[in-house]
Amino acid sequence: MQYSPKILLGFLLLSSTVFSQTYKPASTLLPGKEFPKIDSDKKAQFRVYFPDAQSVTLDGGDGMKSIKSSASKDHDGFWNISTSPMEIGFHYYWLNVDGKRTNDPNTQLYFGYSQPTSGIEVPSGENFFLEKNVKHGKIINDSLNSKITQGKRNFKVYLPPNYGSKKLPVLYLYHGTGEDITGWEKQGYILHILDNLFAEKKAAEMIVVMDYGVALNPEQEKMPDNYPRTVISTKNLDKVVTGELIPYIEKKYRTTGKKAIAGLSRGSYQAMFIGVNHPEIFSAIGAFSPVIYEGTEAEPFKELPIGNLLKSKKKPYFFIGIGEKEDALFFKFNQILTTYLSQNNYPYFQYKSPETRHEWLTWRRSLYQFTQHIFK
Repeated sequence: MQYSPKILLGFLLLSSTVFSQTYKPASTLLPGKEFPKIDSDKKAQFRVYFPDAQSVTLDGGDGMKSIKSSASKDHDGFWNISTSPMEIGFHYYWLNVDGKRTNDPNTQLYFGYSQPTSGIEVPSGENFFLEKNVKHGKIINDSLNSKITQGKRNFKVYLPPNYGSKKLPVLYLYHGTGEDITGWEKQGYILHILDNLFAEKKAAEMIVVMDYGVALNPEQEKMPDNYPRTVISTKNLDKVVTGELIPYIEKKYRTTGKKAIAGLSRGSYQAMFIGVNHPEIFSAIGAFSPVIYEGTEAEPFKELPIGNLLKSKKKPYFFIGIGEKEDALFFKFNQILTTYLSQNNYPYFQYKSPETRHEWLTWRRSLYQFTQHIFK
């Protein structure tokens, strides 16, 4: 059967309309914006106004590296970018506008890669981190003056919906490299995750302290990049947490004295270092996408005193979470940890996040699992 050009054009317009309707605005949009959009196949469309640009390309973090995209400029000065299917989860991204890194003016900014950065959430179909019709806790800003870092240290504190009615245990929680104390609140959706868990009675109510993961004094801040900054910072952080932060929290907030510690990526190393250094203080340790710094083949734990766990009478619960699609380096760290613990008959819980990389959906899922097992 043959169709006239007008009928064929009508079919094309109709199919185009139907196709465009499958795209839904991303959850990370600013109010009043329409792009980026994501369709049911996880393909995304971006539309940005750079009328004087000669070239605009899409770039980003770990979750964007495998994405293919094409860009074209229309007569109104808007650049339209379409992508191949994206992976589920939260991804930092930016635009290269004539070679200059530029944030998307249509989306919210998140602190990542050591600066405010655009982000996009590719839906996984889960709702454990979304706001529900339950009682809500709150996140407040707090700070203390540290003698160790010789300055003011800011941190955030999550208080559950029923805070004040009884004393509660405390989880000390750390972000990753290039992020700050806003990470768990904004990218991590910790407020919704914990509110929902507590409403469903899947976890014991707790206070969460989201501390800053850098602890260098002014002289140490001047160290060149080839110095083991993370190890030095972590050793300072150990002193900050045990000597300053915990006493401050336990004096100001209603706590039971029970404590756990966890972190993601670089924060996993910090949580492990502090936790294994003080197994008498922390009843649980969570390592999300574990990293081990300054180790060698002969001494993988050269700067991580994990042997303290074996010597201590107290045996903290040990949780290790990792994304199924993370880079080989993180699986290597994961293997070093699990092999050591298994060889020494130390119990641990291994969680693998389906279909995710080194990004916030992995860490939200890890937090969701971890918090259900602590303070029981």
